[in-house]
Amino acid sequence: MFIHIGNENVIHSEQIIAIIDCNLVSSSVINDEMMTASKREKKVIGPKKDAKAVVLTNDFIYYSTLSVSTLKKRSSMMSTIDRLDDYSEEISNS
Repeated sequence: MFIHIGNENVIHSEQIIAIIDCNLVSSSVINDEMMTASKREKKVIGPKKDAKAVVLTNDFIYYSTLSVSTLKKRSSMMSTIDRLDDYSEEISNS
């Protein structure tokens, strides 16, 4: 499934490694180094201004204007939808 993470970015939910509060990224030396290296490699997407969360994926790092709790709810909703049974064929055959 895909998840809209804000700033017109939609990513595959299986690619998400972590969702981190923006304030926590700058408070950690390791996270700060990771962001610097990713920026150098042009793997950071989205503006830092107004960002509330950082979404780490297999290939890129996204700044998101959505909060961590909103993104968590969206990803939980997607995993719930994935687990639902598909009855669409039964309905169309009726």
